[in-house]
Amino acid sequence: MKPTEIVSELLSDHGRTFAEEAGITLRDKPAPLYQLLVLTVLCSIRIKAEIATDAARELFAAGWRTPRAMADSTWQDRVDALGRAHYVRYDESTATALAKGADLVLDRWHGDLRRMWEEAGGDRAKLQQLLREVPRIGPVGADIFCREAQAVWPPLRPFFDERTCGTAKELGLPHTPRGLGDLVRPEDHARLAAALTRVGLSKQAKQAVRELQSA
Repeated sequence: MKPTEIVSELLSDHGRTFAEEAGITLRDKPAPLYQLLVLTVLCSIRIKAEIATDAARELFAAGWRTPRAMADSTWQDRVDALGRAHYVRYDESTATALAKGADLVLDRWHGDLRRMWEEAGGDRAKLQQLLREVPRIGPVGADIFCREAQAVWPPLRPFFDERTCGTAKELGLPHTPRGLGDLVRPEDHARLAAALTRVGLSKQAKQAVRELQSA
């Protein structure tokens, strides 16, 4: 199969972004960008992606879709919501991190992460540095945020981190951000990054792609 054919299969089978899975309708607006930040915090520990997205759904269902709502929630209510999603072992520390992160977003960027992007001056490395100031988010978390945010922040494109590029190499695809970006429309970069991430996390999915290649 040609690389473009493989990518078409990837997008068809695995191209749902993690934001979509968490129930986030991602737009360049304060609330959905904050929801992506919450999802990033939840994904920034060693836990299954589906548990992290389920936890995000529980938090949003409780009404905590903005930094003000999150800051006004109680620690116990956040712990309980995370528990309902089986986000165990890290529920208490994460409940604390979410409150501290909400306070930071409110105090420094007035509840609007577009101001963080403005502070970064359009510089990807600076944005990642600012993201790492949010409690719980490290280099991997900063990559997660940028990988998804490129859907609504075009200057981030093409964003494919080391993990997605590594999976692409295993699948015989171009394995640089620009090489991968050239395989799809710019508006599909986030979907392709999500698809490669999902395949990289699943031996079964990776094997299925390899079988397609050899068919």
